[in-house]
Amino acid sequence: MSLDNHSALIEQLKPLLMEPNFHEIFQQLTIDETNSTRFLLKMELNRLASPCTRIIDLRDKSELPCTESMLGQQRHFLDEPAKHSLHEAMSLYRNQYTLGVYEYVIAAHQQRRQKLRQGIQQTDAIESEPFMVPGVVLGSYFNRTEERMNYSIRITVSQSGRGEMPGITADLSVNGARIRLAANHSFDLDKPLKVKLLELSEEYYYPDLQLGVDYEIVDSQTNGEFIWLRLKRISGSEALGEMLGNLIRGYKLRYKVDVNDVLVTASGLGFERHYLPHLPHLSLYFNTQTQGLSHMLLSRDNQQIVHYFQDENDVSQLPAMLTQTRLSALLNHPEDPDHGLFFSFTYNAQGCLCFYSATLAELKAKGMMPLFLGFASTKPSWRIFKLTQDKIYHDKGYRRATLPGDEAKYSPLVEQQLAQFSHLLQLIDLTNEDVRESYKAWQDNSNANTLKTFAQQKLTTHSIKPISMQFSERRQEARFAFKTLVNVSQGELKAAGISLDISSRGMQLTLDNPTEFSSNKPLMLSFPKLQTIAGKTQLDHLPYRLVRTRKNGVTLHLTAVMGHTPHVGVEFLNKLIAHNKEKLEQLTQNDSEVKELADGLKNILLRDLHSVPYFVEKTTKSAQIACLGVSTQQDDICDIFAAGTFDTLQYNLGPLLKDGIFKRDILDPIRQMKPQQDMDFIEVFIQLTRQSRGQIHLKCVLASEISNTQAKLTFIHQSKIAGRFMALRIYRGATEKPDMSYLRRELEYINIHANHKAKQLEEQLWRIIGVGELLDITQEVELRYPALHQKQS
Repeated sequence: MSLDNHSALIEQLKPLLMEPNFHEIFQQLTIDETNSTRFLLKMELNRLASPCTRIIDLRDKSELPCTESMLGQQRHFLDEPAKHSLHEAMSLYRNQYTLGVYEYVIAAHQQRRQKLRQGIQQTDAIESEPFMVPGVVLGSYFNRTEERMNYSIRITVSQSGRGEMPGITADLSVNGARIRLAANHSFDLDKPLKVKLLELSEEYYYPDLQLGVDYEIVDSQTNGEFIWLRLKRISGSEALGEMLGNLIRGYKLRYKVDVNDVLVTASGLGFERHYLPHLPHLSLYFNTQTQGLSHMLLSRDNQQIVHYFQDENDVSQLPAMLTQTRLSALLNHPEDPDHGLFFSFTYNAQGCLCFYSATLAELKAKGMMPLFLGFASTKPSWRIFKLTQDKIYHDKGYRRATLPGDEAKYSPLVEQQLAQFSHLLQLIDLTNEDVRESYKAWQDNSNANTLKTFAQQKLTTHSIKPISMQFSERRQEARFAFKTLVNVSQGELKAAGISLDISSRGMQLTLDNPTEFSSNKPLMLSFPKLQTIAGKTQLDHLPYRLVRTRKNGVTLHLTAVMGHTPHVGVEFLNKLIAHNKEKLEQLTQNDSEVKELADGLKNILLRDLHSVPYFVEKTTKSAQIACLGVSTQQDDICDIFAAGTFDTLQYNLGPLLKDGIFKRDILDPIRQMKPQQDMDFIEVFIQLTRQSRGQIHLKCVLASEISNTQAKLTFIHQSKIAGRFMALRIYRGATEKPDMSYLRRELEYINIHANHKAKQLEEQLWRIIGVGELLDITQEVELRYPALHQKQS
């Protein structure tokens, strides 16, 4: 079994290796791994943390001058880049020279020398490899239970029936310590030790200090003449704990407090905050109490999926598509992707909106793929959805607790609600209007009336509660689902549409036809249906401003233009909402419990993203990919771009973005977009060929550059013969300024102990100008071509 797929988890655990409660943290972060994988992970981490006696001597291996560097009794000879690597690695291992430090320094040196031999200068590395990008771990929040400081004092250690032995502490916390003893000790490591903190007992009088404090041995590592022990305190009064806490707080500015764990988590929080407003997929939560979907998590960009399923009465028909039978098939057969691919269209029968839907598994079982795909794809309401499922592991907890002493749980009511969810499901819209013609080729001559078997049962009440992520609501008041006819005009331009939701000052509309209204001039709105109940109030020619558009001008977000006189539309909608609050479905809430619930649902989601976010940052010359957002779980997309890279958590996006694709198809479109716009996308076909020594060769071609259907079929066939075919959708969008208030506590903490690191993180988050994601759409792409399916059959 290889640990290559767990590199993100290993990197995240490194800063915590020397902690007394490392075992508990390890159990929590690996709760969903197999026992054999856990064993291998722990073996690898212990290997990396074991003390090292190897000397690094680069005098005959480097073209740069080497100088002497002393580590304890060891004399190393390093050049400047190697010294920098040594400093970086030592900070991860509590300033101990371990095997992990040795391997890091040697690997960095070999990589630098390899680039030099290839004629590439280290200073030009960014320009020569602009698409070699690091990974930032998202959705995995952990913290030390308490602060630890590098604090060396004299101690004596004893056990029942054995004499005292002198030693020293390497670091100290309220409930733990790391100590050094002579390797030839006579202690039983399976039994507790009694430790006297000599210098503290001389300065402070506590009976515990005079008699000694009992510690349990958590881990041991031998290094030549010394043994290093990680200890966990198991005796001592509350007064002793309070004294140690005060000591650590008082010595914070004189002794180094390690902040690597907080920095790793804060980086993930900062980048997730750029990504989540643009999250295009709808997260759904399966409730064990109701045996159905009870909650959905709203971002700014996934609400078009919600609106698609609302009928003429604003009742969501989504649960009628995701029936118990279909959900059971999906959850009971996670290895069969056909249960997670949905096709849908609507039919308007005398003002009543009827929904039709089918899974790929159902269509194959009934032999109705050609009829359904061919007929449904002719409808304007044609949609393709992918539904993924992931089991929720409750032992990981829900709340983000990043600083020592942070509360690890929400209020009891919210914890109880979160504990009821067994699975996270994500509804991903795979529809691509540009390939509608391909699906029409499925059409056969069967009777379309037989599709009635796929008509959804009409629902009359809401059963899934929408919960908005806190930042996704930018209006000043709550929004309510409400549909009514609206006429829009701007000069000579005229359009008709239907409102999707309203607030007193704004609304969201979907137009019958795409219309390019200008955001620089007011739009004039009329409400013909509402006019019948408005009496003498004239609901026409009311000025609104265009905030943003979606779906190529079909969906508009509007806000009222407020002048010196009262806005008639605002006053009327205010009254309408006030008098019908019990009847209208409120889409946003403001109370603290809902905010806690939204935060918990978001944290559950980020553990199991089924796409790979990326972030674009501006540079002094232009822009580049800053990083990928990776998970601690195995991910197929990350794996193919990590293959062949030298460093852990490094990804080579060169095959995907070279030859001008990054600038032309990612960067330039992002610069033309506004942060309020939804992300759009391009699609890429990839041929994966495995070579010797585990290398993977990727041939990436934009789908739009493959001239016709036959050429696309040829590419797919050739890819499968050579190795494997894969299709990716690359989303792209513009970001707003970073939400630094979300990171305020973490940044303040890092700033106290490592000012330069806090500043670096803050500066990087301010440089982010774009965000997107890589999404695997291979299964859907192969369904576009009937000829391909027939040959497979």
